[in-house]
Amino acid sequence: MSSLEQLGAFVAAYRPDEAAAAAVRLHAADTVGAWIAATRTPEGRALLAFRQDGATLTEHVAIHCALTRLSEVDDIHLGAMITPGSIVVPAVLTMAARLPDIDAEDVTAAIVAGYEAMVRLGAAIDGPSVLYRGIWPTYFAAPFGVAAAAARLMRFEAARTANALSAALIMASPGTGHHAAPTTVRWLAVGQAAARGFQAALAAGAGFTSDMGIADGELLKNIYGLAPALDVLGHGLGELALHQVSFKPWCAARQTMAATQALKEIVDEGIAPESIARVGVAVLPQHLRMIDHGVTPGDRFSHLTSVQYQMAVAALSPDLAFELSGPSGATPPALSNFMARIKVRAEESLAASGYPRSWAAHVTVTTANRRHEKTVTQVPGDPGLSFGEDDLRRKFARVTGLGAEAADAVFAFALDAAEKPAAALDEIERHAAREPDQSP
Repeated sequence: MSSLEQLGAFVAAYRPDEAAAAAVRLHAADTVGAWIAATRTPEGRALLAFRQDGATLTEHVAIHCALTRLSEVDDIHLGAMITPGSIVVPAVLTMAARLPDIDAEDVTAAIVAGYEAMVRLGAAIDGPSVLYRGIWPTYFAAPFGVAAAAARLMRFEAARTANALSAALIMASPGTGHHAAPTTVRWLAVGQAAARGFQAALAAGAGFTSDMGIADGELLKNIYGLAPALDVLGHGLGELALHQVSFKPWCAARQTMAATQALKEIVDEGIAPESIARVGVAVLPQHLRMIDHGVTPGDRFSHLTSVQYQMAVAALSPDLAFELSGPSGATPPALSNFMARIKVRAEESLAASGYPRSWAAHVTVTTANRRHEKTVTQVPGDPGLSFGEDDLRRKFARVTGLGAEAADAVFAFALDAAEKPAAALDEIERHAAREPDQSP
């Protein structure tokens, strides 16, 4: 059997156990929070305005996935460099809301299948390395994950599922460049990539077939310079990928979070931010270029990826870490001054802490009297420090801005999204339709 046939067999036969169902509840609720929060951003409003009246199901899948991914508070599998929830959960809920005779087990199994397919592909192509070549792993894997989820949702047998996966791989694209303006097409592109996965599944359902050996042959190597680990693609990473996925604790590039968490812990130990004279930050060499920079007014992405800005926010204005839109004007002087005290360098030895499944950082804080050092290998929300329902409820309220009472009600609804996908989708759309200054 080819690697795609092996994965197709897994997807077709998969039945969720209690642990998987419990994990899906949490990841679905967290993803719904990201989805709603994204509708309050300029990019989110542009995507909603772009969607036409009478949009097809495929077009709805595209916009819903685009919205959720742009939030930058969605979950992430570090070892694969894949953000599966933002693609799989909105795609499954959108599809399930329109399909007849769908039950909670189908929805749960489809979400697990989508996570598994995306993470396997990301790990197989060494996502943490290829990202810095310009290949966006989540964009590349989005059609693949949605095809797997759609095939399981529509109860395809193994052969038809494998054809859907192969068709989706043909429809994959590697990257979108680095354009990060509020008007960027980047998010629309990743949404369209997800929608192509649904189209691949529909094609397989209609009897179209594809090359079962496409992942095992020379195509990915010759076109993209990728030599996928076929055993990972066919057999996975041990336990379900879903159980290896991290929740993001706040809104930022995940590459900045270990250093930011280290500073937070030092401050929490009683070191006043105003007493800090210098901050030394050692990060993985792979991350240095991406995160060691200042910020540009109006450029949301520069704020999300600047470790100096994220650390300054953590020390001086922690509530800003949950503001998805980012600051619109110049950086406040207090933040700029703190950023200027932070010096970042690469440290190869940090990879020994378990990279790529763990993204470590070491922080040294110097005050007038002494030095304080902290190494962080996992941040809250990682599998070793995993979030529970209460942690996610608090995060949900902060990122959505719905107010405590309304947020608790919507979060409870989101936990049961697999049982009532159509009702969950209606609730999400209701909040998306609100103007930014309207109350829930």
